[in-house]
Amino acid sequence: MPTIEQARTWYTDSDPVHDFDHILRVYKMAERLALAEGADLEIVRAAALLHDAEGSHLGDPTKRATHQLASADFAAEVLSAEGWETERIAAVQHCIRAHRFRDTSEPPHTLEAQILFDADKLDAIGAVGIARVIAYSARTPRPFYAPPSEKFLQAGELEAGEQHTSYHEHLFKLSKLKERIYTKTGRAIAQERHQYLDDFFKRLIAEWNGEL
Repeated sequence: MPTIEQARTWYTDSDPVHDFDHILRVYKMAERLALAEGADLEIVRAAALLHDAEGSHLGDPTKRATHQLASADFAAEVLSAEGWETERIAAVQHCIRAHRFRDTSEPPHTLEAQILFDADKLDAIGAVGIARVIAYSARTPRPFYAPPSEKFLQAGELEAGEQHTSYHEHLFKLSKLKERIYTKTGRAIAQERHQYLDDFFKRLIAEWNGEL
């Protein structure tokens, strides 16, 4: 089983949204969900430590877009070297390939994959989710808020010259995450975190417009 200290070396050049702190939070949440839902802890732990091991660099969006595939391949190398059985390696790889919100080509069909998906998405909402989306905007850099165009509101597509702000990301992805959570335990956590995130953006817009 890969150790946390071993995993730390895989994330030394990661962006602030997908850094090792993110991995640790996902690992802890995945453990919590696995224990509550009766999943295979070893599979879940390995998948959590390896799910962003490749392609998590902010400066390479092409690599980021397919990082789940590269990370699954890397996981096979790591676990094969540790003597894992082929079937269990494949189970970890499925968890990793199926965890990305923007890629629905391989939905999570095992409990372990659903748990990794849920743990990863729960880290994108709530107080930590706010910190991550603001950090991403500041790093890019982009404004935290700008009124979205009607085109974006209707189709999720930017007008010419329109920037994808933190609020755009909230509308496009973050506000939808609670509906994508698979496990009963995860859904209960998501509901509270979603409300916190939604209230934050309402407050942000009100302050931005000088209403509060």
